Amino acid sequence: MSLLVVGLSHRSAPVSVLERASLSADAQFKLLQDTVAAEPATEAGVLATCNRIELYADVDKFHAGVAELSTLLAQHSGVGLEELTPYLYVHYEDRAVHHLFSVACGLDSMVVGEGQILGQIKDSLARAQEGHTAGRLLNDLFQQALRVGKRAHSETGIDRAGQSLVTFGLEQLAAGGDVTAWARGKRALVIGAGSMSSLAAATLARAGVAEIVVANRTFDRAERLAQILAENGDPDIVSRAVPMESVPTELTRADVVVSCTGATGLVLTAAAVATAVEGRTGAPAALAEDRSGPADVRPLPPTSVGTDDGCPLDLSAVQPGFSLMGEAAVAGMDAATLEQHAAWAAGPAVDRREAARRPGADAELITALAATAATVGRIPERRRPEPAPVPARPEPVLFLLDLAMPRDVDAAVHRLAGVRLVDIESLAEASADAPMAADVDQVRRIVSDEVAAFGAAQRAAHITPTVVALRAMAADVVAGEIARLDGRLPGLDDKHRAEITQTVRRVVDKLLHAPTVRVKQLAAEPGGAGYADALRTLFDLDQETVASVSRAEDSTETNAENRGPA
Repeated sequence: MSLLVVGLSHRSAPVSVLERASLSADAQFKLLQDTVAAEPATEAGVLATCNRIELYADVDKFHAGVAELSTLLAQHSGVGLEELTPYLYVHYEDRAVHHLFSVACGLDSMVVGEGQILGQIKDSLARAQEGHTAGRLLNDLFQQALRVGKRAHSETGIDRAGQSLVTFGLEQLAAGGDVTAWARGKRALVIGAGSMSSLAAATLARAGVAEIVVANRTFDRAERLAQILAENGDPDIVSRAVPMESVPTELTRADVVVSCTGATGLVLTAAAVATAVEGRTGAPAALAEDRSGPADVRPLPPTSVGTDDGCPLDLSAVQPGFSLMGEAAVAGMDAATLEQHAAWAAGPAVDRREAARRPGADAELITALAATAATVGRIPERRRPEPAPVPARPEPVLFLLDLAMPRDVDAAVHRLAGVRLVDIESLAEASADAPMAADVDQVRRIVSDEVAAFGAAQRAAHITPTVVALRAMAADVVAGEIARLDGRLPGLDDKHRAEITQTVRRVVDKLLHAPTVRVKQLAAEPGGAGYADALRTLFDLDQETVASVSRAEDSTETNAENRGPA
């Protein structure tokens, strides 16, 4: 096994890079084809979700494989290789298996423990099978990953550690409150009809929204999702489909909007959202920064007065004609400020910090200045202007959840008054502080056990063609010796011939049983790959015969697996 994975995720790259590197369905298919066409790779699979892009391949050379897979990811994502490389991670052989199994269990998800990743892995396997880029290794790997993920969810409480990205996003919209209480009676608009949008619609229906409107570029898919919601949901919830052209109108009616499409550009611009909010409230949805008035900034002093750095005076209050070095300039200062002014007035060569460390250095000067300050009017001290108070944002009237990658909703919507937007970037920030359940440790143990079992099975499978070829050679030897016996004993009756033949076969089977069983056990252990070579050498097995057995097994297993993932 020479499994290699090169990828990037929310753990290694900022959302802005993930957004630019996202792959459409067509781009994923083309990436698979180009990967298997490349020299180091014989199999390929792509796992692309809203927060990860990973390319899996069976390669015969590690360094060449890393270079080729990284280059292909850069080419098909449109992000330059030099820019993409710092965010890429690489896993090889057992570490690659461990990574995918962890992903399947939800340990590497933005929301730990979420189960939606299993459906995405299943889709990735189906895509590779459809493109005929998944051979024996990747079929085994992805099938086993699905089983490991299901085992983790059934045998542990990992489901309590996390939830779907949709549920987590709705919790963020509800500001940590009860989603059901927050959603009850609201009107929802779901843009998109894929798996994520369908999950969002079903989650909103369970939360008790009053209406769900589904918009999609393919109207038939929107109708189908709306029909499913109507048939399987609460009969009191209104479900209907609209074309994408109706989104601006529906936006003025909706309280909650969930968008997850495969569009490469923005679906909802800041202007469209602002117009919708204005249509509902009657007030302009100005950007948050524009709602505050101009700051109360005092005019700067004339550039000809006291321009040296470190002057402790309010220069704008100094009357024209006063010398900053004179007594009137320091009238009313406290002792600390007097000392600071004395250091400043002495010139730039004087280090004020050094003067502070030597409070008695200019004692006579400070005493004279203090006496003057007691009889002359006070000069105001230099202070920074008070910051203008920022008005509080109004309560949101429109809630938007953007689960698309690249984003569907303009990031500028974050600054609109009366709107709360939760997107992949804000979800990543929120999930960083999410607590992990104790069950995570149990899932990690399951992953480690399954990785070891998968590696052993792959190593054992590697020697199987050699064992099959050895037994085939033994059968040929038995057949040849029986034929020689017929030539020497032509009068041997059928009963005795059958008994002799059976006896010879039993002898051969008994002689081969212990070595073949033991060699499979040894081959399953780490470093056991050399036992197949030893077996071929000891019994002088033909390499082409072994290879033909292996090809026949791969063809049979692949055809069976391509009928569909588990």
